[in-house]
Amino acid sequence: MAVDVDALIALTVEKQIPLEKMISAIENSVTEAYRELPDAKPQGRAVLNRDTGEILIHVPLFDEEGIYTETVTHQPEGFDELVTRLTRKEIKERMRAAKDATIVEEFSAHVGDIISGVVQQGRDSSIIYVDLGRWEGKIPPQEQVPSEVYKHGDRIKAFVVAVIQGEKGPEITLSRTHPLLVKQLFTLEVPELKDRIVEIVGVSREAGARTKVSVRSHRAGVSPKGALIGPNGARSKAVTDELHGEKIDIVDYSEDPATYVANALAPARVTSCEVVDLEAKSAKVIVPDFQLSLAIGKDGQNARLAARLTGWRIDIHPDNPVERILKPKPDPEVELGVSEEPLD
Repeated sequence: MAVDVDALIALTVEKQIPLEKMISAIENSVTEAYRELPDAKPQGRAVLNRDTGEILIHVPLFDEEGIYTETVTHQPEGFDELVTRLTRKEIKERMRAAKDATIVEEFSAHVGDIISGVVQQGRDSSIIYVDLGRWEGKIPPQEQVPSEVYKHGDRIKAFVVAVIQGEKGPEITLSRTHPLLVKQLFTLEVPELKDRIVEIVGVSREAGARTKVSVRSHRAGVSPKGALIGPNGARSKAVTDELHGEKIDIVDYSEDPATYVANALAPARVTSCEVVDLEAKSAKVIVPDFQLSLAIGKDGQNARLAARLTGWRIDIHPDNPVERILKPKPDPEVELGVSEEPLD
């Protein structure tokens, strides 16, 4: 059996596969198949002639003392059909591997970025499949927002978590819960972020419920919060809409820990913030009585997100704690209607 060498060279150039690597793969595949044949010769090995393209089994011969004497060829019955099948299979696999490698390389450059795609129906209902054009990405259950519904044909944006070469091809893992998804969504909407006039310092998120974003400006006169909110709130609204109504608190970053912690508790108004332990990053915050529930948030959500955003342990107290009024114990004699008047 002979391979068209010119066609093989053209194919390897087009698919950017090293020619010698392709030839070596074909030779190894044919050799393995040959050695499983019942009439295979010891140490027989397939060799592809680089000039003619002919594939032959070369068998080295040795004398009684084990010294090499010559090499002969062996052509088992039906060997041409076997070589043809294996050669085609190996070429297809190498082409697919080269394509997969190109896809992995292409999408690896997008790890940490946002990518847009169309939701597709998949075999596993627990996994969301997203058509990305040249390949398909997956949103596993742990990267899905429980409150979101993903319908076939919906166009969504997702955060690229990882790209690896799997057993069945490239595996692109996407996320809708990653905190940096919010950061990248704002980057798409806010030119000041792209130009590095404004910087997002930190993001803490409970996907589907609430997110806190801290920002600062690198240019005097530019409001970082105003840049993210945009004219009439258009920029922040675009991000909120993409996140299906998730609430977003935009707060000012500060180098002063006390100020930063106080800002992070927005929308609650803070009366004062005191650093209790700088090394342990512990702070005590005083808020008005009527702001206490707002500062803590539902199930502690606001305080929890503020702590994640700043990296500080926050102890929240009201400014005028109300002392608990003990209800007087009832007089048992009065309860029972006992009178101290003497009986007649």
